[in-house]
Amino acid sequence: MAALLTADDEAAALEQLHELGCTDGLPVVVPTPERVERMVLAVGHPAETALGEMGPLQGVCTVEKLAAAAVMAGCLPDHMPIVVASALAMMDPAFDLAEMQGTTHATAPLIIVNGPARSMCGVASGYGALGPGHRANASIGRAIRLAMINIGGARPGTSDMALLGHGGKFGQCLGEDEAHSPFAPLHTSRGFAAEDSAVTVIGTEPPQSVAHVAGSDVKRSSERLIDLLAASLAGVGSNNAWLGGGQAVIVLTPDHIGELAEAGHDRSSTTAAIGERATTRDGRPAFESGDDVLLVAAGGSGLYSYVFPTWCAGANRNRAVTRPIDIGQACVIPER
Repeated sequence: MAALLTADDEAAALEQLHELGCTDGLPVVVPTPERVERMVLAVGHPAETALGEMGPLQGVCTVEKLAAAAVMAGCLPDHMPIVVASALAMMDPAFDLAEMQGTTHATAPLIIVNGPARSMCGVASGYGALGPGHRANASIGRAIRLAMINIGGARPGTSDMALLGHGGKFGQCLGEDEAHSPFAPLHTSRGFAAEDSAVTVIGTEPPQSVAHVAGSDVKRSSERLIDLLAASLAGVGSNNAWLGGGQAVIVLTPDHIGELAEAGHDRSSTTAAIGERATTRDGRPAFESGDDVLLVAAGGSGLYSYVFPTWCAGANRNRAVTRPIDIGQACVIPER
């Protein structure tokens, strides 16, 4: 059972949480026992169930502690299956969580949701999906950050050593726009069926926009787009170019993914071409293969797609991890 704090009222409780370093700097929902209990019920496992350990301090992540983070972040019980799956993905050894939390690099988990859970939990995938205004996206991403702080023990300047950080460290979560994408969904390239629900988590830098105006010759124009995406991921100074052998994410907005499909490309041919062309000035490849380029369809229509370079370090080079989302545990939470 997690330790309980006491306060005279919610205002005093909030100030106490700030003073103890338990927040991300913004106000939180006070995790009272009643609120945490309702969130635990949505998981379908006892509160004391241990899900794993979170570095760098190797705190034991129990259902109750993760539920408390979700309450603080403003999650609904419906969001808990994605929060749990995301936490499990980050605690997979391949993710190198402890090392990622302690690095000086500006890296943060990017949570990508696929399958029926995306719509069931209200995860946005269109305009502004990584920005303000989408409760599920913001709350789920923030719940994971608060867990990293309060369970993993990562606090700025002591155990979270990011030299500057970035806004995505408050939370990065989006859904893939499967309904409007001509490509097969991301999770089908990672061993899941299209009807499965899955979450992919990878540590990334902030998004960098890639501007591209389609030309009249779709074949030539699509090749130019691929060149732009590859060059952006292998840019001078990025860890992808400097260290190599890591992974990266590309988010293609509807106009750009539509152009690639019209030119005859699919997910596999696009990532293979980017993996081959993403080279440094001296010709060294930024990726071992196109499989290390995660392609996501999301965002609104327009001139800009986005690339997310990554850290590329740690024992496993901070690999992306995909886990199933167990929406079968979802239940109706009774009103008190």
